[in-house]
Amino acid sequence: MATSVTRLVHFPFLFLFLILLPINSNAQTYKNISSGSSLTAGDADTSWPSQSGDFAFGFRQILQDNQFLLAIWFNKIPDKTIVWFANDADENNREIQIRKGSRVELTTDGKLILNDPQGNELWSAGKAGGADYAAMLDNGNFVLGSRSSAELLWESFKDPTDTILPTQVLKVNGSVYSRETKDSYSKGRFRLRMLPEGKLVLNVAAYPSSSEFQYDEYYPNNNDDSQKEGYEAVFNQSGYIYVNLSDGTKRFLSTENLLPISDVYYRATLDFDGVFTQYSHPRSKNGEQVWSTVWSIPDNICVAIGGVRGAGACGYNSYCRLTSDRRPHCKCPPKFSFVDPNNTYGGCRPDFLQGCQLDEWKTKTNSFELQTLDAVDWPTSDYEELGNYDIEECKTSCLSDCLCDVAIFRNRTCWKKKLPLSNGRENGDTSMAVLIKVRKANLSEPNCFFPQPPDEINDRSTLLLVVSLLLGSSILFNFIFLARALYLNSLAFLVCFFSTEKKLRGKAQDSSVSRSSLRSFTYQELEEATNGFKDELGRGAFGIVYKGLIEEMDSTRFIAVKRLDKVLQEGEKEFKTEVNSIGRTHHKNLVQLFGFCEEGQQRLLVYEFMSNKSLADHLFGNSKPDWKQRVQIALGISRGLLYLHEECSTQIIHCDIKPQNILLDDSFTAKISDFGLAKLLMTTQSRISTITGIRGTKGYVAPEWFRNTPVSAKVDVYSFGVMLLEIICCRKGVFREEGEEDMKAILTDWAYYCFSQGKLEDLVEDDEEVMNDMRRFERLVMVAIWCIQDEPSLRPSMKRVMQMLEGVLEVPVPPCPYQFNTHDESYSEPDYV
Repeated sequence: MATSVTRLVHFPFLFLFLILLPINSNAQTYKNISSGSSLTAGDADTSWPSQSGDFAFGFRQILQDNQFLLAIWFNKIPDKTIVWFANDADENNREIQIRKGSRVELTTDGKLILNDPQGNELWSAGKAGGADYAAMLDNGNFVLGSRSSAELLWESFKDPTDTILPTQVLKVNGSVYSRETKDSYSKGRFRLRMLPEGKLVLNVAAYPSSSEFQYDEYYPNNNDDSQKEGYEAVFNQSGYIYVNLSDGTKRFLSTENLLPISDVYYRATLDFDGVFTQYSHPRSKNGEQVWSTVWSIPDNICVAIGGVRGAGACGYNSYCRLTSDRRPHCKCPPKFSFVDPNNTYGGCRPDFLQGCQLDEWKTKTNSFELQTLDAVDWPTSDYEELGNYDIEECKTSCLSDCLCDVAIFRNRTCWKKKLPLSNGRENGDTSMAVLIKVRKANLSEPNCFFPQPPDEINDRSTLLLVVSLLLGSSILFNFIFLARALYLNSLAFLVCFFSTEKKLRGKAQDSSVSRSSLRSFTYQELEEATNGFKDELGRGAFGIVYKGLIEEMDSTRFIAVKRLDKVLQEGEKEFKTEVNSIGRTHHKNLVQLFGFCEEGQQRLLVYEFMSNKSLADHLFGNSKPDWKQRVQIALGISRGLLYLHEECSTQIIHCDIKPQNILLDDSFTAKISDFGLAKLLMTTQSRISTITGIRGTKGYVAPEWFRNTPVSAKVDVYSFGVMLLEIICCRKGVFREEGEEDMKAILTDWAYYCFSQGKLEDLVEDDEEVMNDMRRFERLVMVAIWCIQDEPSLRPSMKRVMQMLEGVLEVPVPPCPYQFNTHDESYSEPDYV
């Protein structure tokens, strides 16, 4: 229980401490928070405000899925800007996962402890036997103190995150760190540090890393010794930031004229993009109520971050353009894409493969071309300098060198560079030629769904037309040749779509599988990588998956090698389908295909390694994911399916969505695997025929497979609905426990019964997390019921499914999913493939 105290003189030790602060000229009033007081995330009262109400300490909800921060924020401004947050220091620099029902308490033994809903400690401050009160001060400092000591036992000002406030001091070895992204509260790449020699610097840190290894400072520059021999950085009461030097003088970071602190709030934040900025916000409610920039450093972060190590301002293989407000704007070179589309500061990756691991560069000198990029440079990525060259010689040298990814020609010098490129930036130098090597579009894997007739077929059909005219003495020959010519032209599409042989007669020596974006492995390489195929990860309908380890670019990485065991019939078709479809898909919720092996009768696929195995291993095992993780997994799967259905140039229907085909990486990001059963459609098509047989796994197969009706992408929606119920209930779709009645054996039936009877709690009666979030649980059950409608036209698209899961769209009350069930009740289910 909080007791208001209006004057510090009631607590002389704390008053004496605050008087001794060199930067604090005004006594602080505060609300005393006594031992035993607590806050619970999600309750109506989730904060302890300061006496003036300017600041508050407590829980802030940051996402729609009931994730919270334990934080301090400006309490009187509309956006409630966060200035401090509790964070852990684990080796992965991840933010604390605080769910609804978590509790922070000032314990009777003197510690401030944050526990999750199960009582597990997430974070703590102070020490046992220490504090007997806490206080949220009007300057934004949250403190723990003891009435028996003049020293504060802990304060947020001495444990800063990304922001400092007026009256805050950064001592020697103190640091401030950026966030990873605008919306993430994990530790990012940038640091503001007060060095032991008294220099205030901005650094880029090795990331992600627990070692906190610092790269070269980017403010001030390496030649500036002016800030040495200081001992603290001060953000004073008036809003000025300076370094106190040992000779008694002050070195100001800025000489801007500031508005009085009585009129505005000030903060200084090391933003996620690496720019350290002082902001102001009007205290009055008149006029525009937004933060505005007072000043920022460095002046040009694109140029300031240099050195031979690290990625630069924008990440590897990208380049930085400075905006009018002195912020970095990151871009990818031609034929490159952002590694994470949601984080444009995280670097770029090529959309193709062109390195020396391919034999193509030796035999096909015209496979690649150079595209021009204006006034861009990567100054630290050179591996060769060729003098007295002209630009044509520079181009030829790069095209004939498999290591060369970029060539820069300037002043008759050719600078050759290889990936990864670092410290990229626009430099305004129009006298230089920047040449990016990319694969020619017309030499990459032919798009079977938007085909252009191959040159060989065009030439051959034209010749046949001429010959048919010359043979006018024979109507039969004319007819035969003309028909054949027309036949060849009309089947150009079919030749591409149904290619199960070598693609073109004139290219009979080439592999039947595209090598435009994937690495081609030899069987021996994969045998060595998997230690003789010893470490088995799992088995599927078409083969066994093994764990392997490969070396690339002076580093090692784990891989998953799928060895197909039915290569002559189904396995051969499976192999080609997977390589040609997965090789052209890139999404954070899809398992990435790295390469393949096509050697004799051996057919193997090389995937990224997923450390947390399949979703089924967790849902139906002993270590079930928590509620928040399950919701995020469901969202991730929906995004991956949306990409396959609507965002690929070639629509892909998976046909076998189930927990066993959802893999989890080390951060529990869900990724869809096994596209071997997928059917590819033209974007102008919407259906495939059931004539090829039912595909899928019992319990997840949509009803239209059993009828004489067309099959569409809605079969994946149905399977997703079944799996969504499994995810949120942690229960198998078809399952019977000892003592359970028959109606619980089929999860879809049981879920609709519980929903229609208003008894959803029966689905998750032992899951306290879900019971505390029944509103969200009900919405997800309703989405699942829409997905499992018997009538495909009633099922939503994956785009609408994703929007309903995210809360963007309202979820209407679903009808009974079985009211359109018209298939023959005597129908015997066939074998599933």
